[in-house]
Amino acid sequence: MTESTATAHGGELLNLVVNETRAQMLRDVSRGLSSLTLNTRQLSDLELLLNGAFSPLRGFMTSADYESVLDRMQLQNGVLWPLPICLDVSEAEACSLDAGQSVALRDMEGFMVAVLHVEDVWPIDKPREAEIIYGTTDTAHPGVDALFHSYGTHYVGGTVEGVQLPLHFAFKRLRHTPHEMRALFKKLGWRRIVGFQTRNPVHRAQFEMTLRAMDRAKANLLLHPVARRATPGDIDDYTRIRCYQAVSRYYPPNMMLLSLLPLAIRLCGPREALLHAIVRKNYGCTHFIVGRDHASPAPTPNGRRFYEPEAAMKTALSCQEALGIEIIPFEELVYVFEEDAYMPLREVPPQSTVKSLTLEEFHRRLREGKRVPEWFSFPEVIEELQRGYPPRHKQGFTIFCTGLSGAGKSTIARILYARLLEMGGRPVTLLDGDVVRRNLSSELGFSKEHRDINVRRIGFVASEITKNRGIAICAPIAPYAATRRQIRSLIENYGGFVEVYVATPLEVCESRDRKGLYAKARAGLIKGFTGIDDPYEPPTAPEVVIDTTELTPDEAAQEVLLYLERAGYIK
Repeated sequence: MTESTATAHGGELLNLVVNETRAQMLRDVSRGLSSLTLNTRQLSDLELLLNGAFSPLRGFMTSADYESVLDRMQLQNGVLWPLPICLDVSEAEACSLDAGQSVALRDMEGFMVAVLHVEDVWPIDKPREAEIIYGTTDTAHPGVDALFHSYGTHYVGGTVEGVQLPLHFAFKRLRHTPHEMRALFKKLGWRRIVGFQTRNPVHRAQFEMTLRAMDRAKANLLLHPVARRATPGDIDDYTRIRCYQAVSRYYPPNMMLLSLLPLAIRLCGPREALLHAIVRKNYGCTHFIVGRDHASPAPTPNGRRFYEPEAAMKTALSCQEALGIEIIPFEELVYVFEEDAYMPLREVPPQSTVKSLTLEEFHRRLREGKRVPEWFSFPEVIEELQRGYPPRHKQGFTIFCTGLSGAGKSTIARILYARLLEMGGRPVTLLDGDVVRRNLSSELGFSKEHRDINVRRIGFVASEITKNRGIAICAPIAPYAATRRQIRSLIENYGGFVEVYVATPLEVCESRDRKGLYAKARAGLIKGFTGIDDPYEPPTAPEVVIDTTELTPDEAAQEVLLYLERAGYIK
């Protein structure tokens, strides 16, 4: 490819946002339509459908295209397409949808973004999709975990008509549609453009990679980072974008453009690298950088990788002709002390001092308040990151005590509340399950669904406290592992999450039962009581485990405080 106006993927760059006359008609008709409220992931997919980044797709995939993508990595018309772009719905929503029906698609504030003309509704075979798309059914993979625990039960497919693009209120001048970006390339006279995708700040290694790619392709650079987090461990969007703005000053004048991409990351390695290339082709890029571990999740705590480091590069190169964009592969770059420069490992002179730091290790250092080596990044980037991520003893965090009724959670929580207030430095809030039920969830009963809603409300309030650098102490029973996992994921976006499993045995809890609830449950007078006729799912990897059988409440609380000190949350 030599022209930024190269043909879009599939032959035509689409724009699915209708004109104002049609949009007003759709708004009028929508009053009689049922609605689906989309989450941020679904809105991201919808936005890239509407603005043409997912050309040639004209809507969410039907089952025929879905099966074709899974089986052959092609749409039914033979065009290369690596990943399903489908709209997932709950079982209840699926039962209310039929082919031929039109549905209003709304954001979480209720604004209508588009109308979906339903063609197909089908149940998701999640294990099969996970095995084909992610190469595993292991929920340690964040993409598989999201598929199994965050997606609905069914997919709905059909064409969409856009009324307006989803609203964004921050960094508006850094957001472009493919049509706008191509027009800007034309205005600037750029004919060769290399695209660079990232979900992390640009440090010195990535900066060197982009400079080498520009030189190799004789091209200008589109720095095209994803505008939303892929995992809770990622740097938050606002801090990250300010880092991109800071590093942009280091590029040669008039040779780089920064634009934000509202892409929902799947972290499925080789297949996702192909999607990233297709999107950049639609944005007008002629070249695309694919490096080691492209679109791969971080290794598991025991060091297991889900994809080989060079798998994405090999797949992208093998599909280069069908992609219609030139792939620029990059091997690992390392810092060479004597040269004060980054270079490919194979170019390092003999006897040189080589240094490297993984992004995971960098994030750990950042969150623990440890020094970041000067050779790793730019001073402005480190300063921005340290402002957004202060040392742990200044961050917000949540202590989430979970265990059976009578295990001692509430007593431990009250002692921790008093001790942390005594230490001072940060506001502390106690969110006891019963107290929250009285004040925030008084309308709820004790069904499994309602108990789960109460725990989720506690998690949401705790996340807001953590976000504002306070300390939240929660003490619900929280019997379900999936709910606790989702709460952890939410809170870790903003600060620390310390799960305290109060593992007091059932027989001890029963012996402490002053209210006689266990006895009533065993007699059948109370249904769905945790530990009797409703299961408690023990945490698999809590930060702290306490059995209060032989411990006093003060001793149990001390175990938690010692962990907080070791982890750097308190001094």
